[in-house]
Amino acid sequence: MEISRRDLLRLSAAGGAGTALGGLIASGVDLAPVVAQAQQLRIKDAKVTPSVCPFCSVGCATLVHTVDGKIVNIEGDPRSPHNEGSLCPKGAATFQLHINPNRPVQVLHRAPGASDWEVWELDRAMDRVAELVKKTRDETFIERLSNGKLVNATPAIFSLGGATLDIEWNHIHQKLMRGLGIVAIENQARI
Repeated sequence: MEISRRDLLRLSAAGGAGTALGGLIASGVDLAPVVAQAQQLRIKDAKVTPSVCPFCSVGCATLVHTVDGKIVNIEGDPRSPHNEGSLCPKGAATFQLHINPNRPVQVLHRAPGASDWEVWELDRAMDRVAELVKKTRDETFIERLSNGKLVNATPAIFSLGGATLDIEWNHIHQKLMRGLGIVAIENQARI
């Protein structure tokens, strides 16, 4: 392996900085104020919005910092009795969920038998979902059992919810599903 003069200079500077930092820490210098100031500068002019971590049913509170409408930081909310400001590794990675360039941001539809995905407008996709739910419900709705008992149910639709939804949304979702007559409702969330 060949080392250029530039590489040698970089290694020397990094080694010197590491040695100086190690010396400061070893001599008892408290770096906490410097770290706090750096943290403050990072989110100085940010708008803070309370939110909830989307990953599990615990519902850890988060603080989302935005500058000009763009998320610049997400951290645990110290006021929360659940997490007291701490986040698990998945919760701590929530910021990456929002800035990931591989995150799908459009509705993709692949027609039956097709090999390629087609980009759909959200309104078109929502209309199609509503159309299919109504069609399936109409075709499979059971008003009464053979013994005459009123059930108003459809066995052909299954609702799978998740912990990424807050309690208010899950409450409304449950009411919608039960209003449609859906019996098979699974939800891991805070209901």
